[in-house]
Amino acid sequence: MKALIVDALAHGRGRRLSTLDVIGAGPRTLAGVLEALGVEYLLQPASRYLEEPHPQGFDLLLVSAMSGDLPTAARVVKRWKREQGGPAVLGGPAASDPWGALRKTGVDVAVVGEGEYALSELVDSGLDPTGVRGAAYWDGGEVRLNPLRPVQPPTVFSEYPPSTKAVTQYPLYRSARVYVEVVRGCSNYHRARLDPRGCEGCERCTRGRLEERYTCPRGIPPGCGYCSVPSLHGPPRSRGVELVVGEAEELLGLGVRRLVLSAPGFLDYMRERLVHPHPLTDPRSPEPNYQALEELLSSLTSLPRVEAGEASVMVENLKPSLVTPRAAELLGKYLAGTPVSIGLETGCPHHSRAIGRPNTPEEALQAVRLLKAAGLRPYVYVIHGLPGQTRETSRKTEEAIEKSAHAGAERVILYRFQSLPASAFSGQPSGPPSTRDEDSKAIAQAAERINREARRGLVGQRIWVVAAERYRGDPERWVAYPLKHGPVVLVGGALREGALVQVRVTGLLGRRMVCAQPLTPKK
Repeated sequence: MKALIVDALAHGRGRRLSTLDVIGAGPRTLAGVLEALGVEYLLQPASRYLEEPHPQGFDLLLVSAMSGDLPTAARVVKRWKREQGGPAVLGGPAASDPWGALRKTGVDVAVVGEGEYALSELVDSGLDPTGVRGAAYWDGGEVRLNPLRPVQPPTVFSEYPPSTKAVTQYPLYRSARVYVEVVRGCSNYHRARLDPRGCEGCERCTRGRLEERYTCPRGIPPGCGYCSVPSLHGPPRSRGVELVVGEAEELLGLGVRRLVLSAPGFLDYMRERLVHPHPLTDPRSPEPNYQALEELLSSLTSLPRVEAGEASVMVENLKPSLVTPRAAELLGKYLAGTPVSIGLETGCPHHSRAIGRPNTPEEALQAVRLLKAAGLRPYVYVIHGLPGQTRETSRKTEEAIEKSAHAGAERVILYRFQSLPASAFSGQPSGPPSTRDEDSKAIAQAAERINREARRGLVGQRIWVVAAERYRGDPERWVAYPLKHGPVVLVGGALREGALVQVRVTGLLGRRMVCAQPLTPKK
């Protein structure tokens, strides 16, 4: 058997329009399962698969996608069926609505939830899905969904480690942000009060014992109303330090320069050990597992290429409810100068509670202050078009965006609310574009004001960047990415893919790009 893995993540309706420099952990995890099973495979991004000659000699198609990527997944499957044939399997968040996923994409099987054991069982069964838990498939013209699989135990991380060599099948992997999974699942088992099933105010999800928080009398899914992570992946499970460090070391040895520690909330790392044998369903208590965090970060930043400044380690998502002074100090000790993202989402305290957030907007702003003081570069997430958004919540969100900048936030990452299967807001319509809603437009304008000032502040700065590829609009210049993340950089000079170069930012080019002059090549 030979399998073709197509990474459709963040492709939407076709080519990626943003996050061009991201290589996610999911497709590499699929490749790791196939390696453990002795199955030969090829991994391709969807854009390459759809544009280049069709690879021949494969028996199985595996597509990894998010809900917004279903149009691209459908194009991939259509080409597969036309030019190759054979079973097509869909995994990732896009499969969380298996009925819609099968009908919209034409795949034969969709795997709901975690995929390691499901893929292993599919291969062992000769691609027969009838006994595979969590598998949805066509049966006599109807979609049949098998009973869902319980949350996989942490031993799955050592049984099926993600492939490292698969990263070399991505173009420009040396300059990409390569995600290394450290935590799966989320500790926020609060519930959204805006769910149409109607919260009855029992507060089991906020004050109950850890086991009690699993279930809601009204059947409201856990977590922030716009998020499906707790429903699909359960409470946090952390990968051991030796597994994470071993994977990072191998990736760095292959030429990767930018590692991102992937987690729904990085400060949940090994926090489940503090409540064992109970499930970690409280996003506030206990505090972070400082000892485990220090062991992980000290081990990673001691790797020779990181220690020499030739590669970087970054984290993304932090729950404000866990950003204590001690946590901020620890992160600053090892990750100074790197960006970290805090969920603000809305600036209205009542709206924040209504959508299931585990913290108040003021706690998010305090987290920004602590992280900035510790030497990090805080970003804040904001969502417009959320259920419950009003002129008042919009006004308070504008104010919170301004306050976040004063607190030290360097960037506002703005999203439009998308209704996701398996989330509390799955039945709600997605938010309109900000150009078509005055309240959302006000939020978007506030975010752009902050981001514009932050970009202007870059002019004159010296930063290290990793060269990616020649710029299509001007072959004399190269597209490069900051070693510690930031806007796309256009830099002139005779470079090579993967080269590390110090540059001076000389000007702005639109909303997402700056131009720079090369100064010092490193390696």
